Amino acid sequence: MTYPSVEPQPQFPALESETLAYWANDKTFEASIAQHEAGANGENEYVFYDGPPFANGLPHYGHLLTGFVKDAVPRYQTMRGKRVERRFGWDCHGLPAEAEAERQLGISGTQAITDFGIEKFNDYCKVSVLQYTSDWERYVTRQARWVDFANDYKTLDMPYMESVMWAFKTLWDKGLIYEGFRVLPYSWALETPLSNTETRMDDAYKQVQDPALTVGFVLENGDSLLAWTTTPWTLPSNLALAVSPDVEYVRVSHEGKVYVLAQARLEAYAKELEGAVVLETVMGSTLVGMRYTPLFPYFADHADAFRVLSGDFVTTEDGTGVVHMAPGFGEDDQRVCKDNGIELVVPVDSRGQFTSEVPDFQGQLVFDANPLIIRVLKDRGVVLRHETYDHAYPHCWRTGKPLIYKAVSSWFVNVTMIKDRMVELNNTITWVPDHLQQGSFGKWLENARDWTISRNRFWGSPIPVWRSDDPVYPRIDVYGSVAELERDFGVKVADLHRPIVDDLVRPNPDDPTGKSMMRRVPEVLDCWFESGSMPFAQVHYPFENQEWFEKHNPGDFIVEYIGQTRGWFYTLHVLATALFDRPAFSTCVSHGIVLGADGAKMSKSLRNYPDPMNVFDTYGADAMRWYLLSSSILRGSDFAVTEEGIRDTVRQVMLPLWNSWYFLSLYANAEEKSGSINYSSTNVLDVYIFSKLHKLVAETTKLMDSYDLFEACQQVRGFLDALTNWYIRRSRDRFWAGDQDAIDTLHTTLQVLTRVIAPLLPLTSEKIFRGLTGERSVHLQKWPTPDEIPCNNDLVTVMDQVRDVCSSTLSLRKVHSRRVRLPLAKLTVASPLAEGLRPFISIITDEVNVQDVVLSTDVAGVARHELQVIPAALGPRLGANTQKVIVAVKKGDWKQTGETIVAGGVELQPHEFQLKLMAAVGDADTLASAALQDGQGIVLLDIQLTPALLAEGAARDVVRAVQQARREAKLLVSDRITLTLGLPEDLAQQIAPFMSYIAAETLAELTTMDPNAVRATDLDGTPIYVGVERLR
Repeated sequence: MTYPSVEPQPQFPALESETLAYWANDKTFEASIAQHEAGANGENEYVFYDGPPFANGLPHYGHLLTGFVKDAVPRYQTMRGKRVERRFGWDCHGLPAEAEAERQLGISGTQAITDFGIEKFNDYCKVSVLQYTSDWERYVTRQARWVDFANDYKTLDMPYMESVMWAFKTLWDKGLIYEGFRVLPYSWALETPLSNTETRMDDAYKQVQDPALTVGFVLENGDSLLAWTTTPWTLPSNLALAVSPDVEYVRVSHEGKVYVLAQARLEAYAKELEGAVVLETVMGSTLVGMRYTPLFPYFADHADAFRVLSGDFVTTEDGTGVVHMAPGFGEDDQRVCKDNGIELVVPVDSRGQFTSEVPDFQGQLVFDANPLIIRVLKDRGVVLRHETYDHAYPHCWRTGKPLIYKAVSSWFVNVTMIKDRMVELNNTITWVPDHLQQGSFGKWLENARDWTISRNRFWGSPIPVWRSDDPVYPRIDVYGSVAELERDFGVKVADLHRPIVDDLVRPNPDDPTGKSMMRRVPEVLDCWFESGSMPFAQVHYPFENQEWFEKHNPGDFIVEYIGQTRGWFYTLHVLATALFDRPAFSTCVSHGIVLGADGAKMSKSLRNYPDPMNVFDTYGADAMRWYLLSSSILRGSDFAVTEEGIRDTVRQVMLPLWNSWYFLSLYANAEEKSGSINYSSTNVLDVYIFSKLHKLVAETTKLMDSYDLFEACQQVRGFLDALTNWYIRRSRDRFWAGDQDAIDTLHTTLQVLTRVIAPLLPLTSEKIFRGLTGERSVHLQKWPTPDEIPCNNDLVTVMDQVRDVCSSTLSLRKVHSRRVRLPLAKLTVASPLAEGLRPFISIITDEVNVQDVVLSTDVAGVARHELQVIPAALGPRLGANTQKVIVAVKKGDWKQTGETIVAGGVELQPHEFQLKLMAAVGDADTLASAALQDGQGIVLLDIQLTPALLAEGAARDVVRAVQQARREAKLLVSDRITLTLGLPEDLAQQIAPFMSYIAAETLAELTTMDPNAVRATDLDGTPIYVGVERLR
């Protein structure tokens, strides 16, 4: 039995399509799940939570990267014997869906939606949000991600929404839900408050230029107290000023006016207050309690307002040391004013426009009103400075419009009550990368604030609160199930969406008059509350699957991009802590941000990325998968996708892997042989590659267990280099001869290797594995164990150094323009391991094409250490003394004692320097040197050229030209030929002593010279003729 014919130049996208079709027909995915039992109490199940995407746009590379990780880990766990169900989910509600629906319908604002019809709008949202589900399924399937679409869940499904309702009611019963009127981030474009989480998403802050004003407020003694603000539109709502009681303030006289500001800020106003005379210095505490004249008359009669208050948040880092306070538009302002008995005013409507309370600016968007307000104040002569202020400002994550901070009524989860417990539970979670645990996620938890979960919108799970419409007879009912609703309202509840749920109205049981009614509050839940409910809501807990959920929560694994430390990861953690007093997940992998062509985060709303399907069709899904999984993005770095990078993956990883398979099939089939699993060979190269394979399996098992896919890819890449650039290249003659040990070794290696890379290159590994073994699927195989593979550690150490010697020497050849076919006289290898290399001198000689290899353990006799300091590492510790160390090193004023390096009298830390071996003997024009990778040895290459060396090199060049002609003639590797050469006379004479060598290397039975042949072949700048003909 021979191997199937293998394409020498594979079209990976076409091969992948064949495999995808095979999987669909064979139902391989279903078989991979069915082959493993769940076990008693589900103990053999591996639980993966799939973060649900919105299906109102096509997936981009960020989604696909997450999908690749979501696929690789379950594939690996399946091969380790676990049963891994993979259920797809859809995030359907919330601002993303509504914003897209408004865009498509050409309407904007809650009034426009109400006029359009809430039911019609929500029906449109439902269709719109699922518009791309078939496209998502196509993309996800094409990327070779195995997931169950048939058994998907949607956040708009009634069972899911009922579980969300249960969660709200449970939190209410625990005292963790409350309603409050507080200053919150507010999207005037969507007419709803947002949570602090949403203002900390990675793309929420943008650099803006805002007007900044320094305005004088006239105190009761006639002085002007200067306050600075970057939101002039809040000045009409000013009700108080705040100073720091412990800061020194100065009264200064300037052009007939007396100004008051913090002494520390006086210099910042040197231009405006040039020539001012300081009258006195007073403590801020003496200003507290003073009254002042309102800037605007709109709220002049407001009780207890227009006083100077003490503020613990006032600093002198910028501004004047005085803060203007509009309690309806600032969190600190609201808190301090409330503490001082000043009720807030909010003369801005839901659209961010001034109300009739501010008649001069009524109907204007607050940002548009800024220039008018500034003009009015300048005309009154109270503006000391008008400037432009550059700063980062929060924007709505869905519309891209700047937010305002505004006091609104909202429903909150009391996160601060459970914050300490959330911090404790976080310590039980495994984070990849691990710095996230105490870094961005841990710090976010430590500073967590109450979570505003209500949205003044339409498309979402309803807040299940019904309230009496008559405050004389107050009553609140909170519902946690459909059954409770049906019990109280006496109707069948078939849909929980607005406006249907709003129509559930009943008389207030506490009203003896029977006139007041119980009506639902108008808000819907934040869609993040719904996605945070996913672990239990997807299985309709607690109404169904209660036992299953209790035994499968926390989930074993989740993955999303790093911004979800303040998004989905956070909301999962809040709800799991509050509801179940446990984390939602045991392990969390978080990757960096995939950047678009514009350098911004890839975004469906921005549409700043090319269609990934084009990349699939050009290079294949495995190329994209490897490119992303092997990139720094899995270490938390941001990463821009480039076509060049994907091309490199094909060239550096996929083609070497495929070529190994092609090589085996080509030579084995030529001898009508095939391989089998066999580790018995004693050939040194076979033992070496098995030993490397043993280490690969051991390392990748550890890495995959710890979710380090990035490093697993690096291990595979290193092994492929050893396999293709060393083992196969050094074993060609054995394969040519049909050596069964060689065939078995490569067969065995590829059989194990395809299992190792199956999660990382699922399509390519499948194609190779099935062709190699004839078995059903690599994804139905067990993960290999290192115990089954022999390993000779001593051989690995020595052979790795042999490869290092060869690699370093070939690099020297390249630097000094000595092509590999040109033989050189001598190579000296000085290393503590030199004697171990002696059995492999012939390999080194052949690889680097030298006539003599000299081995020596006397490194000090031929090399010296050169100290190279790293200024960037030295600087933070030594400061100005860094230069002193650099100068000392250049002068040779340094000493090594054991592991300690002292330069210029300063002991250096290990990360602040590197020691490089340099040749201590020989002429640089005739001797080239390079340190070995371990830093303990060195190679010295004689780069002098002689006529004899040049002649042998020319003969090798001719061999290369003949081999190329054989390939172009599509000859088999075993075909014998007649060879005709047409060479310049000097070249012909130069290679004459090597004609038998040329004939042997090219399988030429007969060689003739034709000096008159047309020389169309280029031999390093010399035109020659090469004619080959197969012998009959």
